[in-house]
Amino acid sequence: MSELVGDFLLKRLSEWNVKRIYGYPGDGSNGIMGALNRAGEQFEFIQTRHEEMAAFMACAHAKFTGQVGVCTATSGPGAIHLLNGLYDAKKDHQPVVAIVGQQARAAMGGEYQQEVDLVSLFKDVAHEYVHMATSPGQIRHLVDRAIRIALSERTVTAIIIPNDLQSQPAVEQPPHAHGTIHSGVGYSHPRIAPHEDDLKRAAAVLNEGERVAILVGAGALNATDEVIQVAEKLGAGVAKALLGRAALPDDLPFVTGSIG
Repeated sequence: MSELVGDFLLKRLSEWNVKRIYGYPGDGSNGIMGALNRAGEQFEFIQTRHEEMAAFMACAHAKFTGQVGVCTATSGPGAIHLLNGLYDAKKDHQPVVAIVGQQARAAMGGEYQQEVDLVSLFKDVAHEYVHMATSPGQIRHLVDRAIRIALSERTVTAIIIPNDLQSQPAVEQPPHAHGTIHSGVGYSHPRIAPHEDDLKRAAAVLNEGERVAILVGAGALNATDEVIQVAEKLGAGVAKALLGRAALPDDLPFVTGSIG
């Protein structure tokens, strides 16, 4: 049997180093669930009790691994249930990709059972990138762009795949023809450095301070030594936001622990 869209979807996710997917099955995503079953141990599918939990888990995955979190749900009510967890990721600037099912393409526009305008539904929480696939040849660039934009913008993106499309023969490599898109796997985070004048102004503010306190969050997770040096130089105490708990050890004399 030739590879199906659901199988190629997972293959492309794997090429982006996605190993774990959180979700809850339904008839709108049967093709994806069947592909997960065929993939065996290649993926760890965490079946939750509720779709909302799947989205929260994908957000937590992003927060504590630095990788993109992926969640999946069926069409209609299942997709709607993802929203609360996706907004958590949106507001905390975490890269999460939601992959949701939809009713068959031929039925759409006919008020079919559980038919919901999912593009409009996700337009706020995933406005940087939300698209519905209508052709097998789209899957490649939809996955590539959804993951790359989620990582680069630190945001939520969404892909909607009608259930009949999930079981269509896959198109791994679109033909080189007018009207086709060709994308690739991979993203390199840019190195962002402040201007020297901005650094000098910040240093001047800190040097003029008499009782300096430091609050660090997730942005300081890879700057432990630098934060320690600044704290010792200034004689400052350091508190940690929830997502910055691992930035500094609690046994340092100037670390006050976590807030909240």
